[in-house]
Amino acid sequence: MASVVMVGGGIVALTTAMLLADDGHAVTLLERDAAGPTDPYAAWERWERRGVSQFRLPHLFVSRFRVELERELPRVVKALDEAGAHRFDALALVPPNLAGEPRAGDGEYEMLTGRRPVVESVVARLAESTPGVALRRGVAVVGLVADEGLSAGGGRTVPRVTGVRTASGERIAADLVVDATGRRSPLARWLHACGAAPAAEEVEDSGFVYYARHFASADGSLPVSKGPGLQEHGTVSSLALPADNGTWAVVIVASAADRALRGLHDTRRWSAVVRSMPLVAHWIDAEPLSPRVVKMSGIEDRHRCLIVDSEPVATGVVPLADAWSCTNPSLGRGVSLGVVHGRVLRDTLRRSDPADPRQFALDFHDATMTSVEPWYRATVRYDRHRLAEIDAHIRGQTYDPGDAEWEGVRRIQFAARLDPDCLRASLAMINVLRTPAEVLAQPGILGKAQAAGAGWRDQSFPGPARSELVAIASE
Repeated sequence: MASVVMVGGGIVALTTAMLLADDGHAVTLLERDAAGPTDPYAAWERWERRGVSQFRLPHLFVSRFRVELERELPRVVKALDEAGAHRFDALALVPPNLAGEPRAGDGEYEMLTGRRPVVESVVARLAESTPGVALRRGVAVVGLVADEGLSAGGGRTVPRVTGVRTASGERIAADLVVDATGRRSPLARWLHACGAAPAAEEVEDSGFVYYARHFASADGSLPVSKGPGLQEHGTVSSLALPADNGTWAVVIVASAADRALRGLHDTRRWSAVVRSMPLVAHWIDAEPLSPRVVKMSGIEDRHRCLIVDSEPVATGVVPLADAWSCTNPSLGRGVSLGVVHGRVLRDTLRRSDPADPRQFALDFHDATMTSVEPWYRATVRYDRHRLAEIDAHIRGQTYDPGDAEWEGVRRIQFAARLDPDCLRASLAMINVLRTPAEVLAQPGILGKAQAAGAGWRDQSFPGPARSELVAIASE
């Protein structure tokens, strides 16, 4: 069994630590931020997580999160249910004439979701009580401990990471170091300090900006869903996201380059825009949990690979989840894919010994490329198209990139309102159950999408025209 040091104590780090400890590994989690309240309700009010910029922004835990946890960590699901997490079945909200007859496997679309501080507090409590997991909070890691490195040809050296250094000067040894520090990971800087060659990195601003508020009902109920949680209204999208204990979030997503809508940070203007969307307006008829609109921008799509020219730039360390790759969060895939990545790490440790660090690095890379990489590529591809589509609509133009996958996905999304097979295909993509490529390869689905989704370019969810939207956001 291995000794593992995991840097970072977010949801993915906590669930991964439990998976590894359940297999007999000794896991030490080092989290820079202090502990929060043990009570999940108090966590929302008082827990300060400066290391997580989106801690109080809306989150949606799509059904892949629940599916993975029910299979691997059922105790987490039980605890989340007890804490008031919301089970949300989008298929059950669809009129029977659209959903068609119930089918085997329909239960896979059910989500288990909640506000980030509430969910993380529950998962943290369970991780701390798991034998083999040592969670140390208030410990800042400032660098890696590594051997001098071996020559890999071409002037490259490959350091072997053997532990971490903390701000207090402590050195903590490990057979494997896992970077779970999230989208602002300092791993590239740490590796450079060890003498490693640069990792392969791709980074680009996602181009989106988010304006959000949380709400709560007086009786613990949720607003009636009159449409899907994500709705596109020309040059903006709306998100209505159920959460725990009768709470929810409403988000307006726009292009960060759309200067005409920058007034949406104002509570009055934001509310007026939401009110102009008939299927969403009633979601803000409730008590706000925050006095102002929370804005988030400057979010990067980032991809980091420690394998360059078929060889690792360093061994003994692996990036996990958002430290490996991160994308625009509006599709709600991040935590689900992170939990999948944690299981991939657990499975790699079952068949590959970190005592052979080069082979372990290659094996984990190969497993990541097979299981999680396709989702990163699909998400970035979709986001780039959606942002270009928004820009085209702002100019009053039709967006037609000539991309067959984009066309197919958009047809399925539209046809989901008309055809039971397309509805389930769309839900499978939304819930990170099957990639767009896998869905489009299903026998007969393209034919149904071609027939039922032919008018997708001419349709959008009800809301203000561009000129009206700009006027409301500027008043």
